[in-house]
Amino acid sequence: MNVKEVEKKFQAIYQKQPTHAFFAPGRVNLIGEHTDYNGGLVFPCALSFGTYLLISPREDKQTHFHSLNFNFSATVNANAFTNKPTEWIKYPLGVMKEFADRGFNPWGYDLLYYGNIPNGAGLSSSASIEIVTAVMLNEVTRAMFDMVEMIKMSQHAENNYVGMNCGIMDQFAVGIGKANQAIALDCATLEYEYVPLAMKGYKLVITNTNKKRGLTDSKYNERRTECEEAVTAISKEHPIKFLCELNIEEFNHFNHLLPNSTILRRARHVISENQRVIHAIDALKEGKLNKLGQLMNESHKSLKEDYEVTGIELDTLAEESQLQKGVLGSRMTGAGFGGCTVTLVAENEVDNYIKKVSQLYKAKTDLEATFYIANIGNGACKLY
Repeated sequence: MNVKEVEKKFQAIYQKQPTHAFFAPGRVNLIGEHTDYNGGLVFPCALSFGTYLLISPREDKQTHFHSLNFNFSATVNANAFTNKPTEWIKYPLGVMKEFADRGFNPWGYDLLYYGNIPNGAGLSSSASIEIVTAVMLNEVTRAMFDMVEMIKMSQHAENNYVGMNCGIMDQFAVGIGKANQAIALDCATLEYEYVPLAMKGYKLVITNTNKKRGLTDSKYNERRTECEEAVTAISKEHPIKFLCELNIEEFNHFNHLLPNSTILRRARHVISENQRVIHAIDALKEGKLNKLGQLMNESHKSLKEDYEVTGIELDTLAEESQLQKGVLGSRMTGAGFGGCTVTLVAENEVDNYIKKVSQLYKAKTDLEATFYIANIGNGACKLY
């Protein structure tokens, strides 16, 4: 569904024309999983699909939400901040609270959301909703926040209103993505650079496990707590704020301080993954796609064995993909426990790859995978 088709839906629901339309993409992370909240490096890019938001002002001070994805409607006002909903509107409401807390009135609009990001796939549908809401409110309230400030506000909303203790990567990639570019982002300093995705006959294929991810939020917060335990333990002899301040050699020197083998493995993944991102950025700049693929494979192995966030569905997709003709590398992407893999596949082998992996995955898991050939798009914007 494109923006013109969403306009027709808006007219049918609200009996009027929308005055503005906004868009924010999803994202895929090439490498650097669970490093963002550990002060490390990530290497994401924005996707061409995402979330549309069409709006029109209301005469009263209420805001009406409607989603074409969830067949859900609600009319709310400022009381919603104290009576937190459990439905998807907690994401835009959290961002509205950020604006209200800064003295801007977020109320009095008819809103229609439509997203073509697979829900629960780990491609940042929640960050896309947050950022598109922030860009909309920035326009209609004339708040004049720059994109980085809106990114911070959206992350703060998800941490403090939604209750998901995420890092900043998702919102950052959604907000400042650029077509055909990956973003090398230092999550500790928010310094970043664009790196051209010169694929030279290769495609990025995103594969959705289509596994429901019921435990993702709780397990995500659990992993973050385990990393904080590692920082506390190491800081007794070597003060650090984030695990990613350490390289592998330093980690090996101090890892005797960690309380148990589980915390050691969690920390080892984070620190080794941060090093892999550094090497992956260099590999892409140098056009060494074989090296990038190797690092992707190593990343998945670490996420499986040390961080334990994969599961049979993600492991089947990644490991079977790694064996296919024309594949340079494959790994899970996102928080884990379901969601998607990202695979670097020779362009002339994509069709065969999809056919074979689809069959193998179905045979092993009894689930149907969904495949997307990734097009790398721009970050959030006002359409009109």
